[in-house]
Amino acid sequence: MARTESAMLALGTSAPEFSLPDVVSGKSVDSQSAAGSKGLLVMFICRHCPFVKHLEKGLAQLGRDYDGKGIGMVAISCNDAVNYPDDAPESLAEQAREVGFAFPYLYDETQEVARAYDAACTPDFFLFNHDLTLVYRGQFDDSRPGGGIPVTGKDLRSAMDALLTGAPIYPIQKPSLGCSIKWK
Repeated sequence: MARTESAMLALGTSAPEFSLPDVVSGKSVDSQSAAGSKGLLVMFICRHCPFVKHLEKGLAQLGRDYDGKGIGMVAISCNDAVNYPDDAPESLAEQAREVGFAFPYLYDETQEVARAYDAACTPDFFLFNHDLTLVYRGQFDDSRPGGGIPVTGKDLRSAMDALLTGAPIYPIQKPSLGCSIKWK
């Protein structure tokens, strides 16, 4: 299994705007409407990646735990669906229903949004504050497939909790690790 680290977009970067279709509802979701009063979490994930499969239940739990707390959440899949059919919108919709994602799951067919975010791997996480300025980018937690460490989401949850309470976000952030984005 190939391992790719996130590119670690510079903190303080403004959230690139997007408007993408939700694979479940078919409705278009944009960055402004997705954001909550406290911020926005953008997650680049897919269906076929073993790293995402390893933590997808943790992502679903994160969505339930933070629903209505002021941080909007979206997942985006941008992989080439021709060469990776598990990452086609219909399959992603199945994943969202099976796992129970409580957030929109968007499809970036042109891959323009992924490029704007400098997304490099799945999963890749970007947390923005109420001004849509990047305050966290990095890993969900230290768990990896086959590593024996439980999935907790502690790194991302810590950043989200700090954002919600106005506390400083821990400045040392570890890159996410996963499968490379499947570019066209």
